[in-house]
Parts: sequence; C-alpha cells; structure tokens
Amino acid sequence: MSVYQAFKRTIILGEIPAGERINESIFSEELNISRTPIRFALNQLLKEQLVEHVPGVGMIVRGISIKDAYEIFQIRKALDTLAFTSAMNLMTDAEFEEIESHLQNGNQISHISNVNDLIANFSDFNAYIYAKSQMRRLPKIIDEISAYLVYFREISIRDEIRSKEALEEHFLILKGMRKKDAELIKMLIHEHTDHSLKFIISEMEKRNIE
Repeated sequence: MSVYQAFKRTIILGEIPAGERINESIFSEELNISRTPIRFALNQLLKEQLVEHVPGVGMIVRGISIKDAYEIFQIRKALDTLAFTSAMNLMTDAEFEEIESHLQNGNQISHISNVNDLIANFSDFNAYIYAKSQMRRLPKIIDEISAYLVYFREISIRDEIRSKEALEEHFLILKGMRKKDAELIKMLIHEHTDHSLKFIISEMEKRNIE
C-alpha cells in the first residue's frame, strides 16, 4: 500500500480525525521515509478535498462529509447496476450456486456476530460479481472509491439490524440475477443502496458529521 493510499484510508476511517493538522516532519520520522512521498500524498488528498491547506497552519484533515456520502452512493448505484446486470448475463448455473453458498455462509456468520468476517463476506460478494461482469476497467474505477466503501460498510455492518437487512437484500438481488431481469436488478440495487445511504446518513449525523 502506497503512502497516499495509507493516508486516504486512515482519514476516511477517521483514524486521523477531522481538524487535525498533518505534520510532514512527524510522519516522516514515524514512517521512516522522506517527505517527498508524504507531500505527494497530501497533494493528491488535497485534490480529493480530504484535506485542506490553511495559510499559516498547513494541511488540515477535512475528513468525509454527508455530501461526500451522497456522491459516493450515487456513483456506487450506477456502477453496481451496470456490473450486476452484465454479470447476470455471463454467469453459469455453477457460479450462481457458488455465490449463493457464499451468501448462506454470510448468514451463518451474522448469527454468531463475527463482525469482521461478515464485513469480509459482504466485500467478497461484491468483488465476485465485479469479476464476473468481465469489465476490465471496473476494478480500477472501483478502487478510486474503495476506501469510502470500506468506511461505509464498516459502519452499516456493525449494526446487527442493518447487516441482516443488507444480507436479505443481497439474496433478493441474486434471485433477480438468476431471472436475468435487468429492470428488477436495477430496482433492487437502487433500493439496497438507498437503504444503506439512509442508514449511513443517520449514523454520520449521530457523530456530528456534516
């Protein structure tokens, strides 16, 4: 993982809180690297508006906002609709059985409340479908927002009620894929992402994130 990716992940996950100044010298010493990759990372994060330059102070963490959440979920809604629709027309019966077995395993994980394994299960479900869509450029596009998706997924799946709802929605999406019904898939994915967004916004508001 590059310095840029590491910074991006820690900022999105809130490990470096909003409002904190990023001191290049301190991070250079702690990471035992020169300031050059740190400066490059900060310039990239500045373009993505995850940090801001305050005159006389330096680089300050902006973190993620509710506006960011709306934008990311709109992007995800469009990408998932495209990927899942493409994948459903290419997947074999054996592959449908494989991914259903994966979801069944996720159902068992949720029952024993192993949150980290459940988060991995959800991530693997999406990654499997993206791979089966056979869209070569999709992984690179998804990678641009992957850190945000990890942040949102960790928030929602750690809530037992929302995680069970999301798992049920995955089963419905898979059922729609087997029917090869593009309009149904679009509706189900839009409902799934809208439900997730509503939950995320509620949680962000509880944390006083604007």
